Amino acid sequence: MQQLPSHRHSPWHAGEKQLQDKVGVAERMEVLGQKVIRDYMPDQHREFYHQLPFMIAGAVDGAGQPWATLIEGEEGFVTSPDPRQLSFDVAAMALDPLDPATSGLGTGAAIGLLGIELHTRRRNRINGHIRQVSMQRLDIDVEHSFGNCPQYIQLRQYRRVYERGVERLDATELDARSAEMIRAADTFFVASYVEHDDGRRSVDVSHRGGRAGFVRVQGNRLTIPDYAGNLHFNTLGNLSVNPRAGLLFVDFTTGDMLQLAGRAEIILDSPLIQAFEGAERLWTFDVEQVVLRPAAASLRWAFEEYAPTSLMTGTWAETDARLREREQRNQWQRWRVLSLQQESSDIRSFVLAPEQGAAPRFAAGQHLPIRITTAAGETLLRTYSLSSAPSDGQLRISVKAQGLASRHLHEQVQVGDALEVRPPLGSFTLDTETARPLVLIGAGVGITPLLSMLREQVALGQGKRMHFFQGARTLGDLPFQAELRELVQHADGLLHIHRALSAPEEEAMLGRDYEQQGRIELAQIKAALSFDDYDFYLCGPASFTQAIYDGLRDLNVADARIHAEAFGPSTLQRRTDGQADTFVQPPAATEPVPVYFTTSSKEARWTPDSGSLLELAESRGLTPEFSCRGGSCGTCKTRLVSGRVHYPNPPAELPEGDGVLICCAVPAQGEDGAQPLVLDL
Repeated sequence: MQQLPSHRHSPWHAGEKQLQDKVGVAERMEVLGQKVIRDYMPDQHREFYHQLPFMIAGAVDGAGQPWATLIEGEEGFVTSPDPRQLSFDVAAMALDPLDPATSGLGTGAAIGLLGIELHTRRRNRINGHIRQVSMQRLDIDVEHSFGNCPQYIQLRQYRRVYERGVERLDATELDARSAEMIRAADTFFVASYVEHDDGRRSVDVSHRGGRAGFVRVQGNRLTIPDYAGNLHFNTLGNLSVNPRAGLLFVDFTTGDMLQLAGRAEIILDSPLIQAFEGAERLWTFDVEQVVLRPAAASLRWAFEEYAPTSLMTGTWAETDARLREREQRNQWQRWRVLSLQQESSDIRSFVLAPEQGAAPRFAAGQHLPIRITTAAGETLLRTYSLSSAPSDGQLRISVKAQGLASRHLHEQVQVGDALEVRPPLGSFTLDTETARPLVLIGAGVGITPLLSMLREQVALGQGKRMHFFQGARTLGDLPFQAELRELVQHADGLLHIHRALSAPEEEAMLGRDYEQQGRIELAQIKAALSFDDYDFYLCGPASFTQAIYDGLRDLNVADARIHAEAFGPSTLQRRTDGQADTFVQPPAATEPVPVYFTTSSKEARWTPDSGSLLELAESRGLTPEFSCRGGSCGTCKTRLVSGRVHYPNPPAELPEGDGVLICCAVPAQGEDGAQPLVLDL
């Protein structure tokens, strides 16, 4: 085995280094590159290439356009006379004169080669130059040789049909046939190159894979996600220096080859990156030339399975659906009341469905934002917990008549009426992945999200033990009794109900209608449970939830095992298990800060006694949407255009991206004093 010299130039060019630096791996890759990028082929690579029925090549035509192509032959048509040379038996290979890449396969031309075996998911790469071309051989001098991992390679078995097409269709735009071929693809190949200061070229050809639908087609533009890889950035590094690229799509069933020439652009910052599952960046490709060669390959492949890494990635259909859902979360929709049910003396359930489209997905425990316009013309925003489970196939809220909005729902809203609704929100949700038994503790209408969780857990049938503690003032105030009895029957002895009444009626019978008299307190919970490793879910008035939480922590129940949601603006004061707080935020501003509201073209001056940003906006006559004023419902989320904010009482779940919960946020202190804050409001 030949050894590398002890000192080498960097194997990376400027474009590759730039991207490696952006992701913070430049220094590590410089060391690694010296080890894995060789100027010769290891023996196992030489043997691998020799038994392949095809190789993927990248070549550059006379106009400077790179093309990716598939070169095939009988097994053994590729040989390696020595570790620095690869040879193709021209007589045994099928070099198609209709192939646009063929003109770039001349003596002295740069070439990139990819040996890939789909039935074993092995692949290795070579970059080099063509030493000579004759009627017998095409000899290549190796400059760079390295291996690749099997990520994103779909498993396929091949056979040979000994038939090849002799047709070439040229176009400057994608037609319906080509576009559909791209949309259905789970694999393609891309050729790119750079030109060095001395005029020599380095050509690269690489594999790209994902689930079918991972390449978006919009007119003549393709958008492609870039997944986690070997961090070489060979392709994207080339494209950052020279945007010209050539793409090859192979229809593995028919042998059709679609070759595209065009220009690429790398996208390092876009909301689409976060929306597309598995994407770390994106790149686009604008098609300038299309070559379709039907049945150009005499090989056919049968799909067997996706690579495990491919299954962890998304498609554009899923991404678009996710983006539409996000957009809908910021839009009010008309929903109809399908049915009503009185659950107790002051709690009524409303089953709702959107007028258009399917009901959105939700997690057990989430709440539904609702906008109500009263008879007096007043607009009220509230959030009501869903009491149905995702497995129920319907969305149901259960509302206690205890305020202007809820009384309007009780007294004015009938079956068939329309309400303005946003899709479900909230982070107080059931964890279905753990095997620990559940303890659900709710007071008053606080049992509604817990009922959603209980219904979902019973429906899942995972064999968990479940304890449901329910507190109310009187038996008439105790909702969902028939529903709970039905759940007990379906739970096969795993569900235990514990009901507490603080002021039971004379006819209410202890042991039949309720299990204890008084309020739900930790002593009663301890008496009913043999304390074990439970997951606790608490919901109710702030004082109730805090008391139960503190009692559980005093019993050494881990903070991570206690999930809680309180009514109103109060947030739960947690005690961590001696771990450092991972939430780091800038300090609150201590001096006046100018705040600009871009949409309404207004500005204000925040001072430390101004309260939250919501209160500041209201003082300037603005009417932002809100509900809880405590950071738990997400209704007040507003886009932060510039500046920084501080949360005096951090919410349980911070908004994604540049969102700010203005109901509980204030301006933050900048490094050089107070910095202006700009909100899209």
